Amino acid sequence: MDALPMRQSSTTSIGRIKPELYKQKSVDSEDGNKVPVETCGKLSFALRYDYEEQALEVRILKALELPAKDFTGTSDPYVKIYLLPERKKKFQTRVHRKTLNPVFDETFRFPVEYDQVCNRKLHFSVYDFDRFTSHDMIGEVVVDNLFELSDLSREAVVWKDILVATTESVDLGEIMFSLCYLPTAGRMTLTVIKCRNLKAMDITGSSDPYVKVSLICDGRRLKKRKTTTKKSTLNPVYNEAIIFDIPPENVEQVSLNIMVMDYDRVGHNEVIGVCRTGPDAEGLGRDHWNEMLAYPRKPITHWHALGEVPESSFFLKWPGRATSFESQGSCPSPKPPATP
Repeated sequence: MDALPMRQSSTTSIGRIKPELYKQKSVDSEDGNKVPVETCGKLSFALRYDYEEQALEVRILKALELPAKDFTGTSDPYVKIYLLPERKKKFQTRVHRKTLNPVFDETFRFPVEYDQVCNRKLHFSVYDFDRFTSHDMIGEVVVDNLFELSDLSREAVVWKDILVATTESVDLGEIMFSLCYLPTAGRMTLTVIKCRNLKAMDITGSSDPYVKVSLICDGRRLKKRKTTTKKSTLNPVYNEAIIFDIPPENVEQVSLNIMVMDYDRVGHNEVIGVCRTGPDAEGLGRDHWNEMLAYPRKPITHWHALGEVPESSFFLKWPGRATSFESQGSCPSPKPPATP
């Protein structure tokens, strides 16, 4: 009789205390591992599936409380949208000037069969337009399960937090190339070695990449060369040399634009990512060029991260007619003012 209450007390104590301790430990460990996600405003959009046209209709409505990217305390925002994994078809809203709460109200349509919608993701990238340099990515929204929001039979309005863009989220891959300059011959050799982790541009989750290199002087393209195309790969290996004749007196006036392209047999070839090297480039692009000049006749090799094409740069538009050192004799320079 004396032992029984003791046994009950012991059992009750075990049943009451120990599970709670384990439970509390589990909750604490989950909270400790949780990484806070930084947001930078909200994006509103509406989704609907058009059964007749077999297309997903996306209406970008508005954004709220965007961060100020300009010194005036405002931004010039616009939105790019993809239906992943395919990146060849993208849309872009108009730029809205000097506002942190833009109202877009623009509709875009992605051709896709209804039973394939569940395998797709919507990717919104919010940018700040800059007329004179590359545009700043403000943040992004990724919707990876469209049917969780609605059956899409009628328009469903959605609000999502805009997540601050990280290096990983905007990563387009990398390219490795070497630079070698021979001053006596006035010849520079750029050897495209390989790329890695390129962005998939095809619906198959792959790409058909090739590399296009352009020699630039005073904002004009003097010459361009390109590598062969590698089929169905995100990690192509080239080991192909591209040679430009550049006199020593012009080597500080030129730069190289490197564009990794995705070949498309039917439509237009799309840009996967770009980088630049030269005396007026930034960061590693400038350092690589200076290292080439400091060690003539020696190939200097580096990995370069690929970036998006600046909307307002000469990556897209080439003013004037292309010239060359062979025909021009030297890099064109502004004419001196006429003497009276």
